[in-house]
Amino acid sequence: MKLLRVGTAGAGERPALLDAEGTLRDLSGLVDDIDGALLADDTALGRVRAAAEAGELPALDPAGLRVGPPVGRIGKVVCIGLNYHDHARETGAEPPSEPVVFLKAPDTVVGPYDTVLVPRDSVKTDWEVELAVVIGRTARYLDSAEEALAHVAGYAVAHDVSEREFQIERGGTWDKGKNCETFNPLGPWLVTADEVADPQGLPLKLWVNGELKQDGTTAEQIFSVGEVVRYLSRFMTLYPGDVINTGTPAGVAMGQPEPKPYLRAGDVVELEIEGLGRQRQELKDA
Repeated sequence: MKLLRVGTAGAGERPALLDAEGTLRDLSGLVDDIDGALLADDTALGRVRAAAEAGELPALDPAGLRVGPPVGRIGKVVCIGLNYHDHARETGAEPPSEPVVFLKAPDTVVGPYDTVLVPRDSVKTDWEVELAVVIGRTARYLDSAEEALAHVAGYAVAHDVSEREFQIERGGTWDKGKNCETFNPLGPWLVTADEVADPQGLPLKLWVNGELKQDGTTAEQIFSVGEVVRYLSRFMTLYPGDVINTGTPAGVAMGQPEPKPYLRAGDVVELEIEGLGRQRQELKDA
């Protein structure tokens, strides 16, 4: 299933489904929201699936309807850095021996077509297309990657926007460069795990002002999706509705020759992952 949330940001987003014919369907008569509570409830998900297959869900007119993040009430956003061999090479970094872990605040998450704000005093705002993993079952101390994949509810496109000067040159950890407002567009859809045959075989692409910048595949990941979930479960409890950004392939601005083409107000970023949908953001000054 392709699950999503539509409506005004923070006030009236409602659950929806994109059916096999591309028609937007209203889920608000069946469920309250697309969130951890729903994703952990196999019975409720079964009702949604049955109603969709029976053609019982009312259609929604998408004209003028904002698409929000496909998951509401996110508990935490966990991110993996330097998780692609080609990205490590372009930045001159050694591939890590264990996953590099940092957190983004849930309030950085916005819709896939919402405006991204360039922070005040920013000179190095960068792009990163990423595969997002959404947890569907509570994960604690998992023993294998295979077991970990059974705890995944689905997948989505994430844009891990980053401010490199804040991240690297201003002292401390990466948090300052990762948690600026609007720095995690998510969606358009949450595609349930049963529709993603192999999370390690997904092409990812990103364009800036129409120019292709990133063209990679999750096959390049240093730590697979299952291994990332297993590893994280040894250090923190992952709850239904938690989001994991699993890293970005080569092609970020930081890895380009000087002068590096960092983002500015007026730029347009588009990104997609095969089968998971496409995003588009216009940048403005904060």
